[in-house]
Order: sequence, then structure tokens, then C-alpha cells
Amino acid sequence: TKDVTKLGDLLVPSVGCGTISWSSNRLTELENWEIRSLISTACSENAAFFDTAERYGGNIKTAFGMGWGDTERMLQKHLSEAQAITSTNANKKLDPIVATKFTPSPWRSSAQSVVEACEQSRLRLGVDQIDLYQIHMPDIVQPLKFLGMGDNKDEMYWDGLAECYHRGLVKNVGVCNYGPTLVMKCQEALAKRGVPLASNQIAYSLIGRHNGAQETVDKCNELGVKVLAYYPFAMGLLTGKYSSSSSSMFADASASPSRKTKLEKSDLQKYKIDPLLTVLERIAEKRGKSVAQVALNYVICKGAIPIPGSRTEAQFVENIGAMGWRLTNTEIAMLELEADELGVGFDGAGFKRTSEKFVGYGVEKWRLD
Repeated sequence: TKDVTKLGDLLVPSVGCGTISWSSNRLTELENWEIRSLISTACSENAAFFDTAERYGGNIKTAFGMGWGDTERMLQKHLSEAQAITSTNANKKLDPIVATKFTPSPWRSSAQSVVEACEQSRLRLGVDQIDLYQIHMPDIVQPLKFLGMGDNKDEMYWDGLAECYHRGLVKNVGVCNYGPTLVMKCQEALAKRGVPLASNQIAYSLIGRHNGAQETVDKCNELGVKVLAYYPFAMGLLTGKYSSSSSSMFADASASPSRKTKLEKSDLQKYKIDPLLTVLERIAEKRGKSVAQVALNYVICKGAIPIPGSRTEAQFVENIGAMGWRLTNTEIAMLELEADELGVGFDGAGFKRTSEKFVGYGVEKWRLD
């Protein structure tokens, strides 16, 4: 691909690949042939930009707070295999890019805890330097807050990021789920230590511009902080899969087969977006693209890098078809007009929400403000 975007000091494909849904086919080994095939294709297509996290593991393990680092290890295993094959590829121009994340928690109470976690991720990923190291969310996990014993550690974690940068453990640093105010505070704090803030990852899509998301994208674009957009399909809604007329020929392969829970499917079907899908289909047909590719291209046009999750090679190939072209301003205006008239904002489905997280003792929320 020649469709690249500047991210800190990196040049990355304009569409990334989320890894939260990756899991091994075996309980005792990190083996998944579909993911191996996906990574191999990504490398050969110069489109290898993977976003992972230390807390990502197999679905069942992660649900019980286990499996930390499993996805990082799986990525390293299959990426090294793919690079061995593609190292002689004359078409190879972009090195694979890997971003991972530090998870704030009550027992991580110092800047050194960020450095130690970074070292562990670096070892699991098998790299000298991590391309992009991100803080997974604001420090919202405060189990003793109800006793008046809350202790916000955001600034301490920023110091940890700066230390990782100055020690040469990471090439770039970023944050996730920060609103405009927190992004500005973080950027200023890092700047005092001579460290640039490269990115901010938030939930963002054509129907996910409310609750401060669009304001965050606008502020980040103004500050030179690249937005990485998760849920760019709104969990599949913007592929047409959950519409009342989902037999559309333009509903893509990237959302199937579905592993959504019954609760997630039930919640997704409550979002009534058929009028918007009609406009998406019309543009897709005219462009010779899928509905999903139009939805991703919209995010690119707004100055962000979409990070759709991919579990299979077919999903990945579908997603990178959003690169190499751009919607016109008229098409963007048509889509936004229709989306705004719906009066619908995507907030998640089931236990997967755009601005809250189940943290063991309950649910903690954040706001992009």
C-alpha cells in the first residue's frame, strides 16, 4: 500500500488492525493459523500496523483476568514467521508497526511501574524498541474512591511514559480514551520532559461522533496528536450486518462470522440506522466498494486512523480496501447529514461500551471532556 499516515516519527498504513479478538486455537499453545495467514498477508501488502495491549489474551482467559500478554506473544510468534518469508520480497517498503498498551491499576502506583510493564511488553514482542506505547485509559480504577481514598495517578503514568522514551524502550508514546482537556494536560506535561505525544486512541465512527468524540478528534488534529479510532464500524452496525435488511449485497465479509454474544446482538439491533445504510450502500455501489470500506474511509477523511478488529485474512483484506482512495466532501456531507438525522449515537453493546469498563468490583466510566 502507498496510503500512509504520519504517526509520531512513524509512517503507518492509514488503516490499522485491532487484535483484541485474537485467541489461540489451543489452550496450551499460542497457535492460530487464520491469524498467522492474516499477519503474513499484512506484511506482504505493506499494511502491517497492529494495535494490541498487555491485557489482551484469549477471550475466556481475559474474562477471568488471565492471559495477560498472550496476544503480544502470539503477535511476535506469527510476525517473526511472516517476516522470515517476506524478507526477500522486493515489494517490501514498510516495516511492520506494533503498538501496545499499559493498563492503569491500583497496584501500579509509580512511574517505575510503567517502565517495568513496558520492559515486559518489549520482551513479549521480541523488540528492542516498541513502536508506540500507550496508556490504555485514564486512571479510573479507584476501588476505594467511595471511602474518599481515591488517588489519581495520571501524571505519574505520564512520567513513566517519558522515562520509557528517554531510556530508548519506545519510539513513540500515546494515550487512549482521553478527551481534549486531558490530551492538552498530557501533551504539556510530556513536553516539559522533551517528549512528544504521538497519539490518542478513542471510540470514533460515523455514528460515534457524540459525547465529545468529534471535539476530541478536532482538538487532536489541531495539536498534532494523531487519533486512532477503535469501533470504526460501531461493532458491525456500519457494515449493514445488523440492519433489518441485512441481506444487502454490499454488507461485507469483515463482520462475519460473528462471535457476538446474544446480549450484544440484541443491543445492536436496537440501533435503527437503515436510512444511513441506504446512503452508505449508494456510495459503495458508485465507488465499487463495500459499505464497511466506505465507513472506514470516512474515518480516514476526518483525520483519524481506523483500527478495526480483524480475526481472519478475509476481514483484513476487506478492511485495507478502504485505503488508496478518498470520499469527496459532498459524500462526507451526505453521510453526516443522514447520520445526524438519525438522532442515534453509538455507545456500545452488551458489556462492551465506548466510555465505561467493568473492572472487577463494578463499572467505572470516563468522559471525553
